[in-house]
Amino acid sequence: MGTVTLGVSIAVPEPYGSLLQERRAGFGDAAAHGIPTHITLVPPTEVEADRLAEIRAHLSEVAAAGRPFVVRLAGTGTFRPLSPVVFVKVAEGGEACARIQGEVRNPDGPLRRDLQFPYHPHVTVAHGIAEEAMDRAYGELAEFEAEWVSTGFALYEQGSDGVWRKLREYPFGSGAAGVPAQCAHRDEPTLQA
Repeated sequence: MGTVTLGVSIAVPEPYGSLLQERRAGFGDAAAHGIPTHITLVPPTEVEADRLAEIRAHLSEVAAAGRPFVVRLAGTGTFRPLSPVVFVKVAEGGEACARIQGEVRNPDGPLRRDLQFPYHPHVTVAHGIAEEAMDRAYGELAEFEAEWVSTGFALYEQGSDGVWRKLREYPFGSGAAGVPAQCAHRDEPTLQA
């Protein structure tokens, strides 16, 4: 059956998913429109296509054990000079993202893999573009803020055209991650840019 390239991520919801995608394209990142705005849980990973059923079952288990949690984005950061990336910071919800990605990449599971760098939840807004454009992304989005309640994650496949397409969403159940009681009313996304 061959291999497929998969990724697992938390989508950044509207209206700011599109807003950040348009900003990324505006900075000159040619890949922007092929990559939905997201927080990575599992980076691009090549797997045998016949393992998809096992992977889906594993993701369903992980999601069922989790609970919705607040995600707040605020300000910018960069991985330069180690990696040519500028990102919007995950100011709240990073611990829950780290816990979930650890469960998804469980060493005994079908998506086990080593990471090139330690896991650091973030939303990429510029990657591999000219330094001046990276500096512009860093500066222009420095005041960006957004907040929402994350209710799950999704499995994506990268097509031969380089575009990432959602295969399936995995809503959280009533398990371990959590929304503090005072935050449970935060149903509507907020945006400041």
